[in-house]
Amino acid sequence: MKYVVIYEKGPRNFSAYVPDLPGCVATGKTLVETERLMREAIELHIESLREHGEKVPRPTSIARELLVSA
Repeated sequence: MKYVVIYEKGPRNFSAYVPDLPGCVATGKTLVETERLMREAIELHIESLREHGEKVPRPTSIARELLVSA
């Protein structure tokens, strides 16, 4: 499955979350580290849902960049 991950840069780190998996988040010092941790978080989140007999949400979010004149 392919989930949209939103990355945000903070003053000292990066954070990430998955809109389709509420509560699935990660933070890291670099974007690369955050991406690695996010992949692990998604896998663990899905594993936990399955272990508890909960439905795994299908990916539905879409992210696109828009060019705007400002």
